Amino acid sequence: PDTETLVDAILPFARTTAERLGECRILDLGTGTGAIALALLNAVPAASATGVDISPDALATAAGNARDLGLGGRFKALHSNWFEKVSGSYHVIASNPPYIPSREIGNLQDEVRDFDPHRALDGGGDGLDPYRVIAAGAAGFLETQGRVAVEIGHTQKNEVSGIFAAAGYVLTGTHRDLGGNDRVLVFERRKP
Repeated sequence: PDTETLVDAILPFARTTAERLGECRILDLGTGTGAIALALLNAVPAASATGVDISPDALATAAGNARDLGLGGRFKALHSNWFEKVSGSYHVIASNPPYIPSREIGNLQDEVRDFDPHRALDGGGDGLDPYRVIAAGAAGFLETQGRVAVEIGHTQKNEVSGIFAAAGYVLTGTHRDLGGNDRVLVFERRKP
């Protein structure tokens, strides 16, 4: 359901961009199974997406899912550590990054802790490391009026907003999950 919140948060912008420009290029950082990118591609026929992941297994799954859904021609799987091997520019940069502080991983429900790979959960000491990487790196790959959408832990809105503000972004939207918690933040580059 939280992934749906991320898709719902950025979908109107992706649709509008595709209508206005005839295309919408999407970068999905930490794509995993490809759920975010593929949901957006399915809803926006003029969109294309690059799904980035550090896990070759995840990328193989994402590429297989894209093929199975008939979206293989518009989805590219890229093996990269965050922005390391990314090129080009994108209208949307989306991510459901690891955001759990390292010390809390052991407290997770068994089905979460044992199902998801550790690196898909661990956001570093304070759970915010991936947001620092995304905020610092996104500008080099974001189209002028593009958006960055990130899923967050329900207590992280102020910290994540601060990280992006310090990197030159303004918060354009906060979206809540089904439980009413802040779950997705959408940012735009501050006008020079």
